[in-house]
Amino acid sequence: MVVLGLLAVAGSLNAQTMYDANRLMQADLNGTARFVGMGGAMGALGGDLSTMGTNPAGIGIYRSHDMAVSFGFNRANSQSNLNGNVMDDGRTKGSFDNAGFVFSQKISNKGTLRYVNFGFNYQRLKSFNKQMTMGGEYLSGVSQTDQMAAQTDGLLPTDFDGDPWSVLDIGWLSILGWQGALTYQTSEDERKYTGFPSETLPYGDFSSTESGGINAFDFNLAFNLLDRVYLGFTLGIYSVDYSRYTWYREGFDYTPETGDRSFYTKEDNFRTTGTGVDFKLGIIARPFDGVPLRIGAAVHTPTRYALKDVADCVLLSDLDYDLNGEVEYYDVYTPDGGSLTEYTIVTPWKYNVSLGYTVGSKLAIGAEYEFSDYSTAKIKDYAGTELGEADEVLTKQFMKGVHTIRAGFEYNPLRWLAIRGGYNHVTQSMDDGAYKVIPYEGPNSVRTDTEYANPKALNVYTAGLGFRGGMFYADVTYQFKKQWEDFFPFDNTALEATSVKNVRHQVLFTLGLRF
Repeated sequence: MVVLGLLAVAGSLNAQTMYDANRLMQADLNGTARFVGMGGAMGALGGDLSTMGTNPAGIGIYRSHDMAVSFGFNRANSQSNLNGNVMDDGRTKGSFDNAGFVFSQKISNKGTLRYVNFGFNYQRLKSFNKQMTMGGEYLSGVSQTDQMAAQTDGLLPTDFDGDPWSVLDIGWLSILGWQGALTYQTSEDERKYTGFPSETLPYGDFSSTESGGINAFDFNLAFNLLDRVYLGFTLGIYSVDYSRYTWYREGFDYTPETGDRSFYTKEDNFRTTGTGVDFKLGIIARPFDGVPLRIGAAVHTPTRYALKDVADCVLLSDLDYDLNGEVEYYDVYTPDGGSLTEYTIVTPWKYNVSLGYTVGSKLAIGAEYEFSDYSTAKIKDYAGTELGEADEVLTKQFMKGVHTIRAGFEYNPLRWLAIRGGYNHVTQSMDDGAYKVIPYEGPNSVRTDTEYANPKALNVYTAGLGFRGGMFYADVTYQFKKQWEDFFPFDNTALEATSVKNVRHQVLFTLGLRF
């Protein structure tokens, strides 16, 4: 039995989840090697291209022109653990992380306005590069086919006749399960369904490859007033390109004598592209005469992303048998070209306060605190209507206010040498009990990617060196990032979480010129 969908479906509602919003809201620690080496704690210290994206007033510190480019190498590793079954995966990639300039214009020596500075900075705001595998026996005694069956409840087999892909109120995950012979009617109620009836508990395998990123293009204007107060404004424009390929397989009816097992596999391709825009306002002040203390503050407006999702799926199964005991093969494809959904995500406001302290030209210390309430994120269609009442409730229930702490230092033992170190701690953005909803009521849901992960707190450690010549400078930084998450290949309250440790190693280089 072969089912081929021939029509593309566009403009479906209720297809986005809080996990799509969460993916866009937490930026990586990235930029120039100096900025990263100090843990990004330069909001009050300023004087670096990357501060355009945290505290725009940092560009007001400049008294000369600056231009720089940064590039690096990244190794992302994921280690999963399901009931003691440990799997490792990872990938290594090069990156172009930063390119920008500052043009500094002196206005006066004694007037209120001393300098007006203009800046532009490209920055790799977030990298999605990740590869992960997991698997294990029993899966807590539940199956992904149970989720397919739950989405099918309330339907009749005749509802799948013809072209169900274009029928509202039939989720695509439900169609995959029914046409792949993975869901069955119960004997008690013809509108109730059960997952694949196996004599043995299922074995599950999962792998995913994620790629792409968010690129930021910052345009900055900053002012130096009396060499005591610095104001800055940044217009941020963002480009989003995210791709995910997932492969999931379940095996049933294991025969110990022969080692035979019957399987079905599901492959999903999902891509998000789009653009975003926001505005940032910042201030730095030196409040006390003779005391080298700087105090900074910044506010970031919500980023409004205009996004487009394209997704497709194929399911292959050989679990069923005909009346003669011969294996039945099922190939089920979502429509050619997959699904297309256009929508917007509006991120929360972000607030930042910072301190900076210098000891002559030898030592600079920075500390920073940032807050953003992720539970206020909004997902809307292009007309401005919020999508999915259930997901709005879940977002408010399970997403958290996120606190970020950054600290760093720079020590100059020699005029031409700088030693740097930094640390970041970011609290978890989701409650441990959060789960992903793929709707099966109301407008048709085209989502078939059932997997989701609930991330824990993030810790980042950095160390770096800087070298200064007359005009030229070069910096190098090493960054180590670690974050745990609870991963689920599908949604079932009985399914035990797979514990995943995500580690990222980055070596970052910056070459620059000040004149």
